[in-house]
Amino acid sequence: VQLVASGGGLVQPGASLRLSCAASGFTFSSYYMNWYRQAPGKEREWVAQITTSGGTTNYADSVKGRFTISRDNAKNTVYLQMNSLKPEDTAVYYCNAIRTTIITTTTYWGQGTQVTVSS
Repeated sequence: VQLVASGGGLVQPGASLRLSCAASGFTFSSYYMNWYRQAPGKEREWVAQITTSGGTTNYADSVKGRFTISRDNAKNTVYLQMNSLKPEDTAVYYCNAIRTTIITTTTYWGQGTQVTVSS
């Protein structure tokens, strides 16, 4: 199982970035996908979620209206479009796959990609 996140970088406030997370080794289309982030000295926080079909998305209040999560099940990839970036968005961003059944919950994590917003 692999979740490989990419697309991070150093940008100025107000800029945009699009993160990608390519999945392999499991049935991607059966998993809800999440993005989390962890800033230096802080706990990891949830950012956004998308359901298996992509029909429903949810966002943390801190990114609502600026970030958009999407997925392409044909490419086994989830995206996070980040607009109007702020310095407080600086963090390592992680993708997460989760599937819950009556019996168990299975979750996978990617390795993270650094996003730095600074002038």
